[in-house]
Amino acid sequence: MNAKNEPKWMIYGANGFTGSMIARMAHMQGLTPILAGRNDEQIVPLATELNASYRIFSLEDKQRITDSLSDIDLLLNCAGPFAYTATELINGCLENDVHYIDITGEIDVFELAQSQHDRARKKRKVLCPGVGFDVVPTDCISATLKNALPDAESLTLGFDTEGELSVGTTKTSLLGAQQGGITRQEGKLCHEALGSRERDIDFGTGIKHAVAIPWGDLATAWFTTGIGNIEVYMSASPERIRSLKRLNWMRPLLRIGWIKQLLLQRIGKQVQNPTSDARLKAPCYVWGEVRNNRGNSKQAFLSTPNGYDLTVTSALAIVRYLLEYDGGGGYFTPSRLMGTSFVESLPGCSAITVISYQQGVLDS
Repeated sequence: MNAKNEPKWMIYGANGFTGSMIARMAHMQGLTPILAGRNDEQIVPLATELNASYRIFSLEDKQRITDSLSDIDLLLNCAGPFAYTATELINGCLENDVHYIDITGEIDVFELAQSQHDRARKKRKVLCPGVGFDVVPTDCISATLKNALPDAESLTLGFDTEGELSVGTTKTSLLGAQQGGITRQEGKLCHEALGSRERDIDFGTGIKHAVAIPWGDLATAWFTTGIGNIEVYMSASPERIRSLKRLNWMRPLLRIGWIKQLLLQRIGKQVQNPTSDARLKAPCYVWGEVRNNRGNSKQAFLSTPNGYDLTVTSALAIVRYLLEYDGGGGYFTPSRLMGTSFVESLPGCSAITVISYQQGVLDS
């Protein structure tokens, strides 16, 4: 901890859609984060509104990062796409003995953090990216299902929501499309065309059609469970799936800098962040299934508030936990840091229900 009795923490990217929601909720809960980002025109008004301290620094100046983190105990990174921010901030945190968490769902960021496990362990600092909807609910379901069927060889996850994406999430999704579709097979990440896998899933509210997506659990569920075959699905209309498949033709273009920047600028102008009323009307339903080589199967179901609202409460719960943390360091998935049932403790979340698929009976 720092020299003062009260630990200090920072939200980097506090001016973004989710970052500002977290900052305002933290203020309502009596927490006092330092608000930070690279743009004073956006950070200063929010800091003034919340009567909060602030710091302005870009991630291109390593000395400024070091100076800005030198008296901090915990950093919550809300500045996406995280492929552009996580590397410098994770390095800065470890150099300054600071816990690092973020709200990413990007596979590469999870693998980056896991690669720094030994370094973080030696410093007794926690690295735990993905403390929001990406990937807390699905990670807790993964851990629950692994406990229910320890010899499982395959894990399939999915979620269903009518909610719209924020500007930041849409930009991250576009950049993620460069990699195409991804699954994990025999422990290795395997790339394929977007929209290659479709299936019907009952998320607990009736059967819906779904498409495989390159979700963060392809990394985190592997780290949590050790199950080598993982797929993740999202419910989607036929038109949305057709749009996803059309992105395959654009993937080479996304590697051209000016085209990528043009598309990102268009998203900034055309996409609207979901309002509080819209989020209230769009809860999420999360599902998972494990199978072993003997044909045994377990399924799990969970309902949550809208993903952005869950991200706020989940991230702040983990902030509070780490500000009082006195355990070992290293890379953690959310369920390994907070426990398998952590998601059930968050406002508006149901308990995780596990059933045996063959028998269709509740599995306590």
